[in-house]
Amino acid sequence: MPIEDEGRPRKKISHEIGQDLSLLSVEELTERIALLNAEVDRLKDAMTKKRASKDAANAFFKS
Repeated sequence: MPIEDEGRPRKKISHEIGQDLSLLSVEELTERIALLNAEVDRLKDAMTKKRASKDAANAFFKS
């Protein structure tokens, strides 16, 4: 059973659109999919907040 060095910083997962995927393992691809899904959710949340803010401003100035 390998011992993991907890003191060693773990490499941050990042993804570049269009990068070569041939050298990535299934586990790495799964991690990247989760990362990208989380980012999509974050973007959708930001978009929802911006729309709500815009709608509130439009409603205020139409009154």
